Amino acid sequence: MIELIDSHAHVDGPEFDGDRADVLARARAAGVRRMIVIGAVGDPGSAERAVALAEADADVFATVATHPHDVDKMTPAWWEVHERLAPHPRVVAIGETGLDFYYDHSDRAAQVAAFHRFVELARRVGKPVVCHIRDAHAEARAVLTESRAAELGVIIHCFTGTPDDAAAYAAMGCYVSFSGIVTYKNAQPIRDAVGRVPLDRILVETDCPYLSPVPMRGKRNEPAFVTHTAAAVAQAAGVPLADLAAATVANTARIFRLPAPAPVS
Repeated sequence: MIELIDSHAHVDGPEFDGDRADVLARARAAGVRRMIVIGAVGDPGSAERAVALAEADADVFATVATHPHDVDKMTPAWWEVHERLAPHPRVVAIGETGLDFYYDHSDRAAQVAAFHRFVELARRVGKPVVCHIRDAHAEARAVLTESRAAELGVIIHCFTGTPDDAAAYAAMGCYVSFSGIVTYKNAQPIRDAVGRVPLDRILVETDCPYLSPVPMRGKRNEPAFVTHTAAAVAQAAGVPLADLAAATVANTARIFRLPAPAPVS
């Protein structure tokens, strides 16, 4: 069986409250034993839930932050939660943070300020940064350069830029993660971007419950479906699926500093 890691999943959310255990079981059955659960949707309750899941399951790891969509809502109490959880041993990164100038749900200056502050938090706890970047790639690279974030490790999750953007991130030392979007008919620029990222910098993810890959479009996404994304990324990279899978597992373990998995009983 091909082993994969889902490097970005939102299985803490209410979409999985009815069958979370079954979702995790299906993931393991598909070879997706480990996953990174992103505690950054809405208020800090997401961070708390992600950490609780990671505490309860040795194959689950957490991140904490506030999504750029929601930084206008942040209060000192929100920051206190992130400051408290960031050093937790089951928290492997700060994120997802970043810039979204497509939806502009939060003021752009507020997004930039929060992005800088989350990178500073990551520096204090010595962990990498998971970045959500949409229609703001030049601005994001400016923040990452100014903050020297590459020293910590940077993951550009759910990449949606141009092939040149992908190459620029790779040149900075960032890891680039591809979601189910890479399987979509109209996503040739994303497939072209795969080839601009060295194999040792590529990650795969679901971003579940969003962005289900072909042939699962129309269904709630879940970690088991990352196998379809990996197959499309392997084809775009021009490498066998087994090689792509082995590389992305090694890359994910390296950037998130994951411990070796426990032996399967």
